[in-house]
Amino acid sequence: MILLQAAYTTTLLTLLYLVIRSIYRLSPAHSLSRIPGPFLPRLSSLWLVYHAWIGDECTAVHKLHQKYGPIVRTGPSSVDIADGEALQTTYVDRSGFRKASFYRNFDIDGHASIFSELDNAPRAARAKAVAALFSTADLRQGQGVIDSCITQWIDRIRAAARSGRPVNVLDLARSLAVDVVSSYLFGKQYGGLTQPNDAQSEGHEELSASGMVNSFVAVGRYWYLPTWAFNWLAWAESKLYPDWKVFESIGVVDAFVEEVVDTTVSEKQQGKATYQGKLLDAGFNVSEVKAQCKDLMFAGTDSTGMNLATILFMLAKHPETYTRLCSELKTHPPDTTDIQSLPYLRGVIREGLRISMANPSRLPRVVPRGGWTFKGTYFPDGTEVSCTPFELHFNPTTFPDPHEFRPERWLNPTDEMSRDAIPWGLGLRQCIARNLATWELYAAVPAAVRADVLNGATCCHDKIEILEWFNSKVMDEKIELVWASL
Repeated sequence: MILLQAAYTTTLLTLLYLVIRSIYRLSPAHSLSRIPGPFLPRLSSLWLVYHAWIGDECTAVHKLHQKYGPIVRTGPSSVDIADGEALQTTYVDRSGFRKASFYRNFDIDGHASIFSELDNAPRAARAKAVAALFSTADLRQGQGVIDSCITQWIDRIRAAARSGRPVNVLDLARSLAVDVVSSYLFGKQYGGLTQPNDAQSEGHEELSASGMVNSFVAVGRYWYLPTWAFNWLAWAESKLYPDWKVFESIGVVDAFVEEVVDTTVSEKQQGKATYQGKLLDAGFNVSEVKAQCKDLMFAGTDSTGMNLATILFMLAKHPETYTRLCSELKTHPPDTTDIQSLPYLRGVIREGLRISMANPSRLPRVVPRGGWTFKGTYFPDGTEVSCTPFELHFNPTTFPDPHEFRPERWLNPTDEMSRDAIPWGLGLRQCIARNLATWELYAAVPAAVRADVLNGATCCHDKIEILEWFNSKVMDEKIELVWASL
């Protein structure tokens, strides 16, 4: 009887608390009451959780901006800002805007990664240890390693094109990306370009790392949940709906990472210019180094693969763009020192990064102590504020006809275009491997065009459909081209 009474009292108090909290969140007394937004986001964060889960978060937030303006409430304590002028303070300046707590849901094997770490100091220690590997000087020295992977990749495209079947260029782009990351940074090639994937095999097998990549991408479905709820849901899902293909893929990647790290330890190669060697040399333990390497393999494979595949798709879809790029490259030899200075190539790459939406959704930051005022609107400390790449990249005021692939727009970019294009994030917390990823695109795209491997290619679908998670998921995990009879 006593237990029953206690349960009744607890339930009653909980319900009372929820009612009072809901009234407060909807009332003029709430600190964000002056910021417009619909009923549900003001009442509960479950609105955002739901739209992230079903994969239309960016579209849902965009509709809010269309109705309510550039500053909208996306949750009881979260706000999205569709104005590039907010980027400098929230992401670039050292103003104390730290990442929101749910970034820790992207931890790897119990370790905070360079990406998921909330505090700048511990993140900086890891980034400092490996920063030199992403410098222009080191990338130039490693050009031969990257070019070797690209040569294999071109051969794979040619072989796949001859099959007469649709070719998943997303899978081929991922294969290149994982091999560049592993061979350049780890000193050992993963072997994605030698695996019998896509149209080269009757079974249409995919890259062995894709299961791991796709499972990490899927984290974006529920990354807004509190960590305890996130961990419980991930555990329950793995038990109720086990995906042995994913487990096998993760096992393959884990084995590869263990091999490269354990070899570095056993051969005392810490001083060697590898990613794992530099982390070990900086004093990080083996378990964490493996987690950091695994995280890098995911990020490098997913984002660069998506960006490169999108560019290939757009070049096939727009033959006039492909022809113009061919003409520019013909006037410059393959050994052009500063390939990134070619204006039309640069336009193709920048437009591809703008439109690919490898990471389309919100980038939440927490307003520091003392609050923040932006264009007359005050945000109290603790408010989650964000700018969304999707919203900025497809803003028709900044990018007319934003859903059209038009490299020409970058021949004379406006200040707003340059400011609002944020494919790698911004500031201290932007993608640490952005220089490598950019270098890879500026090597792979010209190589594909000069080899003319896209000649005769057509798109199997009109556009690339995605689920709008933190890392976008391509529908059916395929971006397909088909070649006319060769």
